Amino acid sequence: MTTERVEIGIIGGSGLYDMEGFTDRREVVVDTPFGKPSDALVVGTLEGRRVAFLPRHGRGHRLLPTELPFQANVFAMKTLGVERILSISAVGSLKEAYAPLHIVLPDQFVDRTLTRKSTFFGRGLVAHVAFAHPICGVLSELGAAACAEAGATFHRGGTYVCIEGPHFSTVAESQLYRSWGMDVIGMTNLQEAKLAREAEICYVTFAMVTDYDCWHPDHDAVTVDQVIANLGRNSATAKAVLRATLRRLPAARACECAHALQHALFTAPELVPEETKRDLAPIVGRYMPVGAK
Repeated sequence: MTTERVEIGIIGGSGLYDMEGFTDRREVVVDTPFGKPSDALVVGTLEGRRVAFLPRHGRGHRLLPTELPFQANVFAMKTLGVERILSISAVGSLKEAYAPLHIVLPDQFVDRTLTRKSTFFGRGLVAHVAFAHPICGVLSELGAAACAEAGATFHRGGTYVCIEGPHFSTVAESQLYRSWGMDVIGMTNLQEAKLAREAEICYVTFAMVTDYDCWHPDHDAVTVDQVIANLGRNSATAKAVLRATLRRLPAARACECAHALQHALFTAPELVPEETKRDLAPIVGRYMPVGAK
């Protein structure tokens, strides 16, 4: 546990492993009941805001999508006081109009994963959190304005289909997702969005398009080389967009994300094990304090 307090979290995806420009920069190691986060969090001041940066796959890109400690990553952000998470993610495009180097701000997800841990609850505490609108609308609006300010080509809205990975899709799968009306395809963001909602943290994804997936006649075999070539070009754009978003964020939140658990906790407080209450105190403490009956 740490007493370091920050207000905004940035999760950097493939190609974005650090953020330049921090003042008062220091690394913070956060212990969580769910293990260690992907890496130490870099905490400092950026654009006048207290920010925690975490490389999703670890520095050097060491973790597979299936190995990511999603619970620990989001819990660590919550422990530090984070109220908003800005997520950068590399994705493939499932629509001709969403070309490589474009940014998509999806507002929906479809889950095609099989083994991911995407809830903090259990161990004697049941919660069912509303997730009809998985992206914070306020953050999405501010993020779109930031994309425009940064001169990025962007698309607001759309559906991100989250697959297990680490393999890219077959042609049949890619065509199936297109027939469903999916817009972009990735391997990481859905679990983050679910956990952020449970933690009452606002969440938005900046989906950075690297390729057309394998459905496109010019991209019938997506390769790491293709993706990496565009990751570097996307990285500079992502940093400009993040900075522009930070400048636009109001001090206080006025969205429903901040109260997501208010009507979601099903288990009577007196029946919840004290150890569970204690472990989840940063998330549920204001609804069921440790020792309260």
